[in-house]
Amino acid sequence: MRHRDPTSAAPPGSEVLAGLVERITFHSAESGFCVLRLKARGHRDLVTTIGHAATISAGEWVTASGAWVNDRTHGLQFRARFLKTSAPSSLEGIEKYLGSGMVRGIGPTYARRMVKHFGKDVFDIIEAAPERLREVDGIGPRRAERITSAWADQKVIREIMVFLHQHGVGTARAVRIFKTYGTDAVEVMSANPYRLARDIRGIGFRTADLIAERLGIERTATIRLRAGISYALSEAMGNGHCGLPVADLTALAVKLLEVPEDLIGTALDLELADGTVIADSIAGTPGIFLGGLYHAEKAIAERLQRISAGPLPWPEIDADRALPWIERRTGLTLAESQAEAIRLALRSKLLVVTGGPGVGKTTIVNSILRILEAKAVKLLLCAPTGRAARRMSEATGMEARTIHRLLEFDPRAFAFKRNLEHPLECDLLVVDESSMVDVLLMQSLLNAVPDDAALLIVGDIDQLPSVGPGQVLADIIASGAVSVVRLTEVFRQAAQSRIITSAHRINRGHIPDLAKPAGDTDFYFVPAADPEQAVARVVQLVRTRIPQRFGLDPIRDVQVLCPMNRGGVGARSLNIELQAALNPSDGNKVERFGWTFAPGDKVMQIENDYDKEVSNGDIGYVDGVDPDEGELVVSFDGRPVTFGFGELDTLVPAYATTIHKSQGSEYPAVVIPILTQHYAMLQRNLLYTGVTRGKKLVVLVGQPKAVAIAVKNVSSQRRWSKLDEWLTVFLPG
Repeated sequence: MRHRDPTSAAPPGSEVLAGLVERITFHSAESGFCVLRLKARGHRDLVTTIGHAATISAGEWVTASGAWVNDRTHGLQFRARFLKTSAPSSLEGIEKYLGSGMVRGIGPTYARRMVKHFGKDVFDIIEAAPERLREVDGIGPRRAERITSAWADQKVIREIMVFLHQHGVGTARAVRIFKTYGTDAVEVMSANPYRLARDIRGIGFRTADLIAERLGIERTATIRLRAGISYALSEAMGNGHCGLPVADLTALAVKLLEVPEDLIGTALDLELADGTVIADSIAGTPGIFLGGLYHAEKAIAERLQRISAGPLPWPEIDADRALPWIERRTGLTLAESQAEAIRLALRSKLLVVTGGPGVGKTTIVNSILRILEAKAVKLLLCAPTGRAARRMSEATGMEARTIHRLLEFDPRAFAFKRNLEHPLECDLLVVDESSMVDVLLMQSLLNAVPDDAALLIVGDIDQLPSVGPGQVLADIIASGAVSVVRLTEVFRQAAQSRIITSAHRINRGHIPDLAKPAGDTDFYFVPAADPEQAVARVVQLVRTRIPQRFGLDPIRDVQVLCPMNRGGVGARSLNIELQAALNPSDGNKVERFGWTFAPGDKVMQIENDYDKEVSNGDIGYVDGVDPDEGELVVSFDGRPVTFGFGELDTLVPAYATTIHKSQGSEYPAVVIPILTQHYAMLQRNLLYTGVTRGKKLVVLVGQPKAVAIAVKNVSSQRRWSKLDEWLTVFLPG
């Protein structure tokens, strides 16, 4: 059967538009979504076109099939289902294309020189005679190599896009498929289209199913049914579960696949026989687990048992002498509860310390570390994020590393160098902010702890659970199999802080005092009736009121934390407003992936980059933008890091971020918009986590009703995990 190029003729009910990309208003590398301004054939004015493209550059020729829509906000637009791009042919288009940043190292200057020297033959030169590029003033061997390799990448992308279009895959999904599989995309999709649902976040089972249907795969095919089961469990994992009760999984798979229940049972048996999934009880009911998560939870329990079983790695310490010694060294008088916790830690191989703000966790950990350091005990400190590790270093005066850095993550092997065979060298490992550590990371960490070392796990059980699957800290505490120090007493100095008293009120299910305080304090509520008013008040607070009243820097000291990313008062939209208010830029700036970056901007890294040594959640400040080199420099803790314009999909403005992203961090001042529009996200542990991020000042902006909803809503979404059960098996007490 001959496949038609979907952009060669418009499908019924749609039109074809063709033209030159004048400029790119928006492009997301993740989804491929783009808003283009086209100089279109047959149209005098520039046409706004919305569609998806893996890569897109100004100057390219675009053929699109779709329909005209009249958007209430943006007016007349052409909405394309398919977007086919090709290299430009006019001199103007060629120059615009090459100078758009598509090739790192070619800015507008080099593009102009290349077009002037080679004219319309420039693309043929790049492809067939790349050595001739060096005829252009300023192009050396390195820059010539960059240009030819980027050109080859563009060509491969176009060929894969044509294949995907032929099988009914719209460009938006085609982009994600290409991003995941690269040059193997065609082979992978032909062999098993259901891999798309497993491998690509944002491509649902339905999409993979439609592609499979186009490729002739039957609805009752075993490959389809088995994929449905794995996908259902992967979806559950995305919601924090390690497994599901059989009844829940079967119901989910029947709904997903629209086939009889008995067929699901047969496919489940095949998955079980292969070991892809594992059957075991979960909270007393028959359950099914993804193999990797099942083994990880069991391994955590086994490792904790082995660690707790051995003798203490330091000689017995006389606490009656050590406690007065540490009080003299620190100038602090320990409360009885703190002294008891330290006594227990000095004789424990495995201990958990949990509690909220102001209850003395830091004092206890510091005291333990100083006493053991004086006894020449070898100590290692770690936390799940870079920011949490830095806070730990500041609080203890000792080096603390991220778990990934401590375990010596190797990005090429995508594995940790520290493991069971090559363990860490320490007598005591302290893990802070442990509520953020998911099952898979905790398994890797415990694999690297020597059997003869002691382990101190510190965290706040009432904060948001880990983003990844499981609830490690909560399960360890709930099991009753591990010694736990629960700190509840708020000390006098901390009790004078309304941030701390408000956080504890929220945690107990009581609404904090939202009345206007008499004088200066550290916790305020600013009413806002609706999203528009809330946005205006947040901007005013950050730009003028907080800096004037408290002497804080609006960019470096004040952080806006949002319950969610989307919506009028979400992090995305507030970033745009705050950037315009705090750092308006007319000078050197770059627009990429839907954001504008200019010198002075506060930005956040949103994925780990081991080559650049920046971690997900690290905050930096843009030092400079170089359009000719296609590079931007960001300072992270005073260390300059260079990003090519094509790498800016890993950076976002950070004037506002989500509360989830702020876990493990502290900021001098925090502003939290909280409105009933955030209903889906308003939960007690979310508000509690947000409030406890502020060191000197917390301001809630919004509606008292929204605060009440959050305080009363104890997350009803239970996480299905088995670690607490495994612990009672391996550590029966």
